[in-house]
Amino acid sequence: MYISNKIKVSFLVLFCALTFSGFSQNKKFKVTLDAGHGAHDFGAVYHGHIEKNITLAVTLKVGKILESQPSVEVNYTRKTDVFIDLIERANIANRVDANIFVSMHCNANKNIAASGTETFLMGMTKNASNLAAAKKENQVITLEKDYKQKYEGYDPNAPETLIGMTLMQEEFLENSIALASKIQDRFTIDLGKKNRGLSQAPFMVLHKAYMPRVLIEMGFISNITEGALLDSEEGQNEIAKAIADAIMSYKRDYFGNGDTDEDERPSQKINEKPIRDTSGPVKETLKIASETPKETNRDTPTGTVFKVQISASSKKIELIPSNFKGLRNISITNGSGIYKYMYGETTDFNEAKKNLEEAKSKGYNSAFLIAFKNGNRIDIQEAVK
Repeated sequence: MYISNKIKVSFLVLFCALTFSGFSQNKKFKVTLDAGHGAHDFGAVYHGHIEKNITLAVTLKVGKILESQPSVEVNYTRKTDVFIDLIERANIANRVDANIFVSMHCNANKNIAASGTETFLMGMTKNASNLAAAKKENQVITLEKDYKQKYEGYDPNAPETLIGMTLMQEEFLENSIALASKIQDRFTIDLGKKNRGLSQAPFMVLHKAYMPRVLIEMGFISNITEGALLDSEEGQNEIAKAIADAIMSYKRDYFGNGDTDEDERPSQKINEKPIRDTSGPVKETLKIASETPKETNRDTPTGTVFKVQISASSKKIELIPSNFKGLRNISITNGSGIYKYMYGETTDFNEAKKNLEEAKSKGYNSAFLIAFKNGNRIDIQEAVK
């Protein structure tokens, strides 16, 4: 059958338009929102306030704000009062290849005066309070069918038994820190909430999510004033806006204002923005700075070397052991006005991991490994290869 050139061109134009449209949609910034608990898993219950209801209400409000942005695609682990396994929550994010995973929770404490917000990152820790927080959230797996087989013998009463911190998970740490820092900034600057900082803990819901991911403790449901605010329409709207604003700020920094044209996973992007120093007296808050070294206390090394980033600050600190809990061999870089402090320098990855453990034993619980090649920052996986 004869087909005119004009018809062929029309078909070609239509095909290209459909292909381009699908391509643009695939390039949207994907956010997976996780409302903690659900159904028979009530979470914390204080003063008539129920955590599962609050987390769902805030999550839906955050999602509604984000869905108004044409360049953002939102999916949820739950949109109703249902029970979702912890590992399935992570799998939902993995299946859609989400750019970030954000889990919403409410804090609680027998001391009803406790207040404030904190944001957790996936990580191993010896900090008792962080382990207690992970134990509380991970305990829900005992409500799941055949949890001992599903979680390969993991003991929710001993969250430190959660092993398998893969390089892929370490790879997402810096972007998780950047996102968490923005969330804490919005809570403290916009809403005036007490900043309890950023912490690491072995949360099962974060463990299997292979993208930058955070768990937000939006406030203490056990605190009479804060609990009432968390359970109010006004309070939930304020919290939702703060979280949505932080997510959009992260998107702008790493993916631009429009549809992202990045083919790489977000953790591989190295032109990160400086994060405001919100560290408090109790917990060290992690910050990200520009990756181009502008200042160092020694000659730029050649080859691939590993260092341990222990802190970052807008203030320059003298590189003496007394300023770094007794640690020696401290180096410094300066980018965009943020000073990054690093411990150790070795070409041996195993030795670098020992340096990391030493830094953590000194109290730098949120320290993490970074790598340089010929003085330029590179991905940790690339360095190990």
